[in-house]
Amino acid sequence: QVQLVESGGGSVQAGGSLRLSCVASGFTYCIDGMSWYRQAPGKEREFVSRIDRDGSERHADFVKGRFAISQDNAKNTVYLQMNNLKPDDTAMYYCYTARIRYSDSGCRNLAARWGPGTQVTVSS
Repeated sequence: QVQLVESGGGSVQAGGSLRLSCVASGFTYCIDGMSWYRQAPGKEREFVSRIDRDGSERHADFVKGRFAISQDNAKNTVYLQMNNLKPDDTAMYYCYTARIRYSDSGCRNLAARWGPGTQVTVSS
């Protein structure tokens, strides 16, 4: 299986920055894409950004120009650089195995995984 652990969350004032990290372990060669999601209290979990192994990216409209996603394949780590944070960005942030290489026989029994999350709090 794959295990994911997020870090880098914290409390900042509006306009501040944070850099989240998600480290994957286990069958990491099976992961071809990773995503960040977030969930605010009382709201549904929502997509933030995704990066695939080939470097292609997708972003939610609300983060464009403020957040950047990147990866270090050698470290099995995905980052989310968040700038110009707003109080509405307050949420638990989760990473997720967005794309698994099921075409590889060694990956066919792998389940998509979520990390435990890291809390981001932005005060006005």
